Amino acid sequence: MAAPEESVVHGSKARPQDLPSVDLLLRGATASALLHEHGHTLVVKEARALLDGLRAQAVAGTLQAQAVKPEAVADALTARVRTRLAPRMQAVLNLTGIVIHTNFGRALLADAALQHMLKLMASPNNLEYDLASGGRGDRDSIVEELLCTITGAEAATVVNNNAAAVLLTIAALAGATPDKSEVIVSRGELVEIGGAFRMPDVMASAGARMVEVGTTNRTHPADYERAINDRTALVMKVHTSNYMVQGFTATVDEAVLAPIAHARGVPLATDLGSGSLIDLAHYGLPREPLPQEMLAAGCDVVTFSGDKLLGGPQAGLIVGSKEAVGRIRKYPMKRALRMSKLPMAALEATLMLYLRPERLAQDLPTLRLLTRPADTIRALAHAVRGAVADAVSPRFTVEVVELLGQIGSGSLPVERLPSAGLALAPAGTSKKGIGTALDALATALRSLPLPVIGRIADDRLLLDLRCLENSAPFVDQLPALRERLQ
Repeated sequence: MAAPEESVVHGSKARPQDLPSVDLLLRGATASALLHEHGHTLVVKEARALLDGLRAQAVAGTLQAQAVKPEAVADALTARVRTRLAPRMQAVLNLTGIVIHTNFGRALLADAALQHMLKLMASPNNLEYDLASGGRGDRDSIVEELLCTITGAEAATVVNNNAAAVLLTIAALAGATPDKSEVIVSRGELVEIGGAFRMPDVMASAGARMVEVGTTNRTHPADYERAINDRTALVMKVHTSNYMVQGFTATVDEAVLAPIAHARGVPLATDLGSGSLIDLAHYGLPREPLPQEMLAAGCDVVTFSGDKLLGGPQAGLIVGSKEAVGRIRKYPMKRALRMSKLPMAALEATLMLYLRPERLAQDLPTLRLLTRPADTIRALAHAVRGAVADAVSPRFTVEVVELLGQIGSGSLPVERLPSAGLALAPAGTSKKGIGTALDALATALRSLPLPVIGRIADDRLLLDLRCLENSAPFVDQLPALRERLQ
């Protein structure tokens, strides 16, 4: 077989016989270094895949002679190994203006949560071990006392997300007994959240029979009173945190509904979805109902998320009476939905922050970002505008603009946050070519080592800087953006 460097004598196209063997490729200095760093299995597998791909191109007559030079093949092998080992999940810069972004992992964890997780994950821990008695422990006990202290609940349990919390609650309280499985819910609260997770489907999956009352826009106390019968297992309220019905509307709040349900011996459960543990109105943000208030109003069970307004890891939190939570905890489905040690550690550390409410806006990233002053964001936009302009000119212009962001993409999506950022617009581009130019810019930003994600609107690419607390990682890679736009 010809040595790979001889391929240049055969014209501009390489032939299959110009390619090195796997053995010859692995004897080179570059491949030897890869073998030393990553081991035999991975490097040989990628070398074979690389040569198979090049050989197919050579047979098709599309492989350039330059591609089979020793240094080119070695560089291609290095690139394949690096790509194979590159994580699919990676950090990004969220400049969309949506603070709690569903597609970006929602809430950022507090430093206290990160440090607690790192410490516990690096060693054995007492996840299910009682240090006091020396016997088996209950993982729920790690956070139950905290949740009860914060919310005033008699008991609490946690599962891996709020969808699971709702499913488990309905299954345990209404799905266990076929002749008493009806769950009453208002037609105006038959919500659908992300991924086509619909309340009617949840009811069916939990083994319950859903009974709708009222209408889409108006439900009254008498609607519930007429619907409760001997087959009723649960009355359900669902907070519509991801949409809003306005105009000629009427709903029955928990304080009114609890006595109606309890008079007939039926428990009342409410799902708050994003579930804040603090009154956001104190921080100038839209107010959300609190689990504390729902329990005080008479709810037997309240479910809510851990990774939205609460600012912790993905989790479904269930608080309520000892009797109701006890039934939920003992239901067989609970084990399949339980939280693992990693999010449990993060949840414990996050909940501890709520014991120091005066420091919460400083220590909890979600609240810190939501309450960040627009003046501070605007000053940052002016500070980085020049560097961005240097990176994208002359193809794009850059100006500082006032923007309106969002609290969440699924939680409080209609609320707006005054913010500021940069607007990048194509320069000297026809109306027809604006979309193509903006797509190319967005692609270039996403391809950076730390991908930057903004939003396209009104023929501009907008970079909302509310979530950019440290500008250095953004500014430091702007030279790479300039190269991509050449």
